Amino acid sequence: MTPFAPPVRAAWMCVAAAFSLAALGGCAAKPDAQTARQQAAARARLQARTVTVVPVEPREIQGGLVASGSLVPREDVAVVPQISGYRVAKVLVEDGAWVAAGQPLVQLDDVLLRAQLAQQTALAAQQRAMADEADEQARRVKGLDNEGLLSQEQIDTRRFAARSARAQADAAEAAAADVRTREALTTVRAPYAGLVIERNVRAGDMSGTGTSPYYRIARDGQVELAADVSEDAIAKIHPGAQAAVTLADGIEIPGVVRLVGGGIDATSRLGRVRISLPIRPDVRAGGFARATFLGFTRSASAVPETAVRYDAEGASVMVVGADDVVTRVPVTTGQRGNGFVELLTGPRVGARVVERAGSMVVPGDIVRPKPG
Repeated sequence: MTPFAPPVRAAWMCVAAAFSLAALGGCAAKPDAQTARQQAAARARLQARTVTVVPVEPREIQGGLVASGSLVPREDVAVVPQISGYRVAKVLVEDGAWVAAGQPLVQLDDVLLRAQLAQQTALAAQQRAMADEADEQARRVKGLDNEGLLSQEQIDTRRFAARSARAQADAAEAAAADVRTREALTTVRAPYAGLVIERNVRAGDMSGTGTSPYYRIARDGQVELAADVSEDAIAKIHPGAQAAVTLADGIEIPGVVRLVGGGIDATSRLGRVRISLPIRPDVRAGGFARATFLGFTRSASAVPETAVRYDAEGASVMVVGADDVVTRVPVTTGQRGNGFVELLTGPRVGARVVERAGSMVVPGDIVRPKPG
């Protein structure tokens, strides 16, 4: 190979020297940038806000046994007319009204029955008069048996006529009573006092056995929670146990277990528990509620209630990582007790969270954590 000429060799040496200087300059620049970042982080830590942190840890949550279900009347009745084929003339009670025992609810058109009653009453009076006349004829032959004044056949005929006339009078009275009873049934009445929870009747409807019940009434207005409880938990519940019942609007009311079902559904593996509730206007049949049975505890991952913040994105906690950087973590909360709230989903046990959700920290902040 032909050796490089002196000028070419000099040029290559210059190029090599330039690359070496550039490489040395680059190596010198990297330590300077890293140092700057470290200095900036140090300044941020010096200026960081001090916040109190607490760990996510297992705690005993009071009221750990929870069940949900529907609000149902303790005892209700379907009110239906007892006679069919009559038009509804008036609807006297609306849905949601309180009624007394025997109070009229619906009035059926009784024009025809009143006419029949008048006719049957007159016929019964006529039959009574004829029976009285026959009784008088029979009384006149009393004691004349074997006296020879009248034949025995005539005497027996009068006595039979009296009995027959009296039977016809009684039949007419019974027919009049039947019409009177049916006329009274044209007024549909409440079987007992309570709260009307459903109305399905309108003026002009025809009464009949194939129609829907006119009304459903909760006796005495008592509505209770029919809660579905898991198979393993129902054995722990007994009548008289206390429960805190939360309605759909978040209102919490006291309840008492009235009845524990004796069976378990073969498909759902759930049992039924009936919980008595106070009579209140916001406890409505057909609604949803959740019961927390008091006196029970269970271990669950929990944080102080103050650590959970709620905003448009839902519930969350501020987690402080090992590098003291704040991160927002969404959570799903469960039961509450003794100032703590259960975390169904969220950070793992041992994670540090900001104790007070109102602390002025945002995701990405560097803080100085202080144990709570």
